[in-house]
Amino acid sequence: MPTEKPRAGRNRTITLDHGEQEAIARRLLRADGDLRVDEVLDQVILGDTFAVLDLLPPAFVDLLFVDPPYNMDKVFGEERFKEMSDARYAEWLDEWIGKCVRLLKQDASVYICGDWKSSSAIQRVAEKYFVVRNRITWEREKGRGALNNWKNSSEDIWFCTMGKDYHFDAGAVKLKRKVVAPYTDDNGAPKDWERSEHGSFRLTHPSNIWTDLTVPFWSMPENTDHPTQKPEKLVAKAVLASSRPGDVVFDPFLGSGTTAVVARKLGRRSVGIEVDEHYACLALKRIGAAIDDPGIQGYTDGVFWERNSGPQQSKAAARPKRLQQEEVGLFSISDQGE
Repeated sequence: MPTEKPRAGRNRTITLDHGEQEAIARRLLRADGDLRVDEVLDQVILGDTFAVLDLLPPAFVDLLFVDPPYNMDKVFGEERFKEMSDARYAEWLDEWIGKCVRLLKQDASVYICGDWKSSSAIQRVAEKYFVVRNRITWEREKGRGALNNWKNSSEDIWFCTMGKDYHFDAGAVKLKRKVVAPYTDDNGAPKDWERSEHGSFRLTHPSNIWTDLTVPFWSMPENTDHPTQKPEKLVAKAVLASSRPGDVVFDPFLGSGTTAVVARKLGRRSVGIEVDEHYACLALKRIGAAIDDPGIQGYTDGVFWERNSGPQQSKAAARPKRLQQEEVGLFSISDQGE
């Protein structure tokens, strides 16, 4: 378990003390044989992804969202990922992506995250198994500048489907943008935009360029110490566009649990695999907290807002989503025991 860092008074990073981790660890699912769908739904499975994938039931996943280790040296808790040649990294991707195909429904969708170095390998392997629909590029504000190269401030997400039949709801992921040129008609009425107490905004269709995301940091309530944590808002876009309430969202590299947390908040079922016990416990803690606070920063009133704009969702405003979760039968944290 990582040593606790000194924290500033306003730091909202989610952490675990030793006793808390011991209690939560007893709720993790440890696979020792073939698993049924009812055994894995809404569970965090502790184990090696490559081994666990072989134990999962076939054709039960509606949406695969995966943020695998990129091809670089990186430490994840007790685990370490070593940079490989491009060819070997593609082989590594193929080893687990090939295992995932068996788990997907015929109309399932797939999102695979990567950076500029790993993205070409992801595309090659994805084309082997799926229909590649698009490459999303999102602006990543964090990162150090470089004196002899361009600063890396973007990452990719490859959007794929199992076949020609798939679910996609563009209306569920519209973005409210500030109006730069507020054109009006002859009567002074807004053209394709609206005035509100928060300013003048236009509701726009989603594109494959995402510039409205903030990488979690110490003052955000979703922040953890995981080194590659994705924003809940980012995952929410994929979940809302490519799944329906009650669908199963699967993440074989769960990390600190963002995919499962977002699935819970948006009324979906989830299954996640994580090899590091500390991060797996952190994921379960966050999933439990999502019952009482299902808000997603930057997503309010059914739309996504530009970074640092629009109303902030409160627990009270988010309460109806909890009712939606109960309607599709999601377990409560009390069902899991201590």
